[in-house]
Amino acid sequence: MADSFAHSHVFLGEGHETNERRTWMVIALCSVMMVAEIVGGLLFGSIALVADGMHMSTHASALLLAALAYRYARRHADDPRFSFGTGKLGDLAGFTSAIILAMIALLIGYEALTRFIWPVQIHYGEVIPIAALGLVVNVASVLLLSGGHDHDHGHGRNRVEHDHEHDQVHSLQTGAGPLTLEIFEDGVPPRFRLCCAGLDLRAEDVTLETVRTGGARRRFALAARGGYLESLDEIPEPHAFTARLSLERCGETHEVAFAEHEPAHAAARRDNNMRAAIVHVLADAAVSLLVIVGLSLAWALGWTFMDPVVGLAGAAVIAAWAYTLVRDTGAILLDMNPDRGMAERMRAMVEADGDRLTDLHLWRLGPGHLGAILSVATRQQRGADYYQSLLKRFRALSHVTVQVQRQ
Repeated sequence: MADSFAHSHVFLGEGHETNERRTWMVIALCSVMMVAEIVGGLLFGSIALVADGMHMSTHASALLLAALAYRYARRHADDPRFSFGTGKLGDLAGFTSAIILAMIALLIGYEALTRFIWPVQIHYGEVIPIAALGLVVNVASVLLLSGGHDHDHGHGRNRVEHDHEHDQVHSLQTGAGPLTLEIFEDGVPPRFRLCCAGLDLRAEDVTLETVRTGGARRRFALAARGGYLESLDEIPEPHAFTARLSLERCGETHEVAFAEHEPAHAAARRDNNMRAAIVHVLADAAVSLLVIVGLSLAWALGWTFMDPVVGLAGAAVIAAWAYTLVRDTGAILLDMNPDRGMAERMRAMVEADGDRLTDLHLWRLGPGHLGAILSVATRQQRGADYYQSLLKRFRALSHVTVQVQRQ
């Protein structure tokens, strides 16, 4: 038996259209700058200004690739020829941009090495203002593309996030007075806390039991901790169950449901098309900054070797960013598992009640969207909808297919 959560194959990022508009705005800015530099250079006889204008044209071309990828993905999002939508088109564009960045790094590195062997005369008073103007344009471009939000540009490993979002705190009105039952895990292993401040409530007067979807039950012993009662045992994952609280003194039983949801992992949410566009602009800004510093030192102190030195440094920075982009987008295009930790938690959830997960495929469909195919062996009379209900806590799962095998 097989089924799926959703039948929509539109797996575009949350800010797809906004990012597309921002990219076109930056292209317009770069194009105006490019024309102004080329025309100005020809009118005033500055070959350096013309060269910077030509460089700006390559910059605009790389951004054009990103903008066209956004447009194509949006217009063909419902095209049935794409089995899992067009969400990966941005990753393909990001991979292509990374290759272009790598080629630019090689060209800059080659040019810098030749400058060591065959130095050329530098017109400092002309080149430094051009680099400063380029830096201003690049900073403006970054601000337009980012829209004031923080982006991960691939400087090392993915940032670690808190793994779960919990509906943790429940207030209860009881015959003994108001109580609060919560799952507390701020820097410590997860445990139940029953807050009963001002009430004379003893641990032996309370029974706390969890009941999970498959009927599995577990009782938790409590101990006084000064103002609240705390469970002695940790609460096993997943934190999705009904907690049954019995108060012997009042003869009352209260049931509260704890639900747990996992936000999309950083790698699953990342828009690699926008990331590549920002890296292009940042790379240009980094080179402009290095050029300003290097040429200023060369001009003031006579250190002519600083020109090729900053060129090599800029090439190294661009090559590092290109490598991270190739690594991350290549992994997505090859359907590598985007979150091994999430896959293990999915396995633990399915197998918590005696079933066996015999096969699991997890891959990225687009920014913020993951797909999964599961094969489950069970002795219970359960259908695919049972396991889909379990997996709804994983918010990044947008397309799930479950195959159930009877043992």
